[in-house]
Amino acid sequence: MKAIIAEAPGKLFLRELPMPALKEGWALVRVEAAAICATDLEVFAGRIPARYPIIPGHEWSGVVEAAADAEDNHWVGKRVVGSNDICCLKCEACRSGLWRNCASFREIGFKEDGAYAEYMAVPVYALYELPENISFIQGSLIEPLGVAAGTLEKTGAAFGETLLIFGAGSIGLNVLAVARAMGMRRIIVAAKSGKCLDTALKMGAYAAVATQNADIKEFVRKCHPEGCDVVIDATGSEECTRAAFEIARRGGKVGLAGYGGGKVMNIRVDDIHIENLRVFGAGNNWNMVKRCLNLLGDGLVDTSALATHIIKLDDYAEGIKMAEERPKGFVKAVFVNNL
Repeated sequence: MKAIIAEAPGKLFLRELPMPALKEGWALVRVEAAAICATDLEVFAGRIPARYPIIPGHEWSGVVEAAADAEDNHWVGKRVVGSNDICCLKCEACRSGLWRNCASFREIGFKEDGAYAEYMAVPVYALYELPENISFIQGSLIEPLGVAAGTLEKTGAAFGETLLIFGAGSIGLNVLAVARAMGMRRIIVAAKSGKCLDTALKMGAYAAVATQNADIKEFVRKCHPEGCDVVIDATGSEECTRAAFEIARRGGKVGLAGYGGGKVMNIRVDDIHIENLRVFGAGNNWNMVKRCLNLLGDGLVDTSALATHIIKLDDYAEGIKMAEERPKGFVKAVFVNNL
């Protein structure tokens, strides 16, 4: 099969590789679509823990081709998406549904081969049937949609509250989509440049602002004169994190959904302490797949606008270059195997 493999940090190649071997309890999935995530770029560069050589890719959809166990053959032929969480299913954390707290936790695309390939292996317990009214491309975007849903849930965002989102990339725009579906209001999307702000407005943002051209605090004050109930940072930058603490209203909520790349940041604890802010880390989101399928299937959320570039595996270098450089209008490049 064709697959993109990171043989070591900085060494990414398209190879002809053997088909995945199936372990007990696993299924073989023919990959139909796989999206490039900014986190994948960190794997390519060796900036986050990964097992090399590794086939990256944790945003995917496909069709089950085979199952290791006869009792799982009912999955064969079904359109699927899945969780990327691999765990023991036996420990206290797993029995509580907190899979990522499992001592043996590892993730597809990082420690297990992922979806940048024609075929991949997935635990049967992680599979979810993809309804016919959800395209494979939208199915491949379930994972970042789950990050957004988990972030808003952890932050305690609620119907009728105002929201500011820092970041107009995949996570920020998915937060926008979920926030609109749950009835949040006057949602502002802020990004350093205006490259993706048109997409934010098309997806229903109340307002959008390029912070390099405007005073973000003044802009938010005009939109939310009573203060901003919730601020979500989807950038991981120090500048946006500090601004989030300063912009949230007294007693407001701040969700930190951006990956900071291990950087040490200078923040004013008094901005949190004196203003009685509630600050939530939202870096790990599990058990969100079914909820996101329901949102998409019922038409409450539409993330199709995020798949801005559709490419083949053979054109992987072009897709990765776009993900790194983020030209105007770019949100996601998605590999589709049946172009």
